[in-house]
Amino acid sequence: MSTQGTKSRLMSVPARAGALAGGFVAVLYVIEMIDTTLSGRLDRYGVHPRSVGGIDGIVFAPLLHGGWGHLIANTVPLLVLGFLVALSGARTWVRVTAIVWVVGGAGVWLFAGSGTNHIGASGVVFGWLAYLIVRGIFTRSLRQIALGVVVLLTYGGVLWGVLPGRPGVSWQGHLFGAVAGALAAWLLARRHGSRR
Repeated sequence: MSTQGTKSRLMSVPARAGALAGGFVAVLYVIEMIDTTLSGRLDRYGVHPRSVGGIDGIVFAPLLHGGWGHLIANTVPLLVLGFLVALSGARTWVRVTAIVWVVGGAGVWLFAGSGTNHIGASGVVFGWLAYLIVRGIFTRSLRQIALGVVVLLTYGGVLWGVLPGRPGVSWQGHLFGAVAGALAAWLLARRHGSRR
């Protein structure tokens, strides 16, 4: 195999990871544009805890934001953390995201306060963050542990968001997103270990 072919393949891994993270964020911006033209009417499709009619919010909530400020606040962490997860491949990104999305959303639906509506991708942000921080422990990979330490030092301060704080902020979404991210790290490490 040529060195040039190997280099181009290695160079394409970051490009593919960037495209995946950027594409996901672009979809969120398109949805927010549509929601803005509809005067925010899509926001009602968030997670409504313990309401049968609100369970479908598990699917829709991460795609919806309470305005441009909410989406903009999530943009940089979504791009950075999504890129770092996607460096392990599109399949891993999809698996981690699916676990965080569904398990985190189910946690909000089961345990958050009644009569509330939870929207936003910050649960996904917290899930990716927790995944990146702990996966090295489960895989016993020094490189992943080092990345986890860097991520923790860079974004660790936001982990306080898993505790009750500001009104109107879904700390439950943050908490269950983080729990789901740690679960994803454990499940994928076990799956990887069983294939050895």
